[in-house]
Amino acid sequence: MTTFGVNAFGVGRGRNRYDSMLALAREAEDAGCAAVWLSELYSRSATIPMAVLAAGTTRGRIGTNIAYGVGRSPLIWAAEARDLDELSGGRIIMGLGNGTATMMENWHGVSGEAPAARMAELLTVLKALWKLHEGPVHHDGRFYRVHVTPTSDVPEPVRPAIPVWIAGVNKLMLRTAGAHADGLVGHPMFTADYVRGPVADELTTGAATADRDPADVAIMGIKMCAINDDVGLARRQAAFAIGQYAASRVYDRLFELHGWSGPQRTIREAARSRDTAGLIAAVTDDMIDTIAIACTPEEFVDRLATIPDVFDHLDLIAPPWGLTDAQTMEINRSIIAGRRTRTAPGAQGPDPS
Repeated sequence: MTTFGVNAFGVGRGRNRYDSMLALAREAEDAGCAAVWLSELYSRSATIPMAVLAAGTTRGRIGTNIAYGVGRSPLIWAAEARDLDELSGGRIIMGLGNGTATMMENWHGVSGEAPAARMAELLTVLKALWKLHEGPVHHDGRFYRVHVTPTSDVPEPVRPAIPVWIAGVNKLMLRTAGAHADGLVGHPMFTADYVRGPVADELTTGAATADRDPADVAIMGIKMCAINDDVGLARRQAAFAIGQYAASRVYDRLFELHGWSGPQRTIREAARSRDTAGLIAAVTDDMIDTIAIACTPEEFVDRLATIPDVFDHLDLIAPPWGLTDAQTMEINRSIIAGRRTRTAPGAQGPDPS
């Protein structure tokens, strides 16, 4: 049964940004959303807003979608996760990713080599540090060297383990999720066919190397929702966002799977030429309807019900490209309104857990 969440988006500056973020998270919680999600970039952290939401909400899970695994040392990740989980009463999900090799090198000052192997080692060290209350942690690996001997008692964490989900699109990171992670943070471009096929295959391969059941790895999808009274505008907004991703070769396998390689080449050429109109026009109706939801607010609940049941959790987001903050907030509120309708007495479909 799929559960649903929404991004905790904030607008404004200073305290107003955090107040608006918390207000949105509370609306989502009251509407029955199972989780709220936060992300980080070169100018914003994920863990500071997580603390605000952990202190200001009471029921839903609070996750990162995503935070940069390479952005903090394993020790600081474990310490922050302990604090956040304690503050929230055990509601945190750590969603981690590395970003591209260029981002790893230019933003975080680490080598961009072997990101999947780095992530696997990070998860191994995090699991050991989570049990620091049981004794010293010693690790000498390819990417991390950690030797911590507590000099005083370490409080036992709220939970025996904290769920760590990792972002992955292609083979090696998907296998790493299968072998080491509690969940996979999918990508907005993930389709049901891609999850049933390449994602499931690689998770199973990775799980087999660790003697795990691939069903133990939660699969989270991210569904772009362009919601507007003007359906034509909503479809253009979805198409623009899809086009930004389609221009990257990272998603070639997905486009080939769906028979979209020809339009993808047209999209890529339009992106190189900075031809926004051409890029939007090259995104087919099939792409929009398979990858995203583009509809009016009144249609949203019915469209949500048509999503194939291949995800354990879906994060419903506004298109991450081309919108103003006000437009993003308006879509988020439409998403929450749709979840409230869907979970009202007599509504059909899965309730969030």
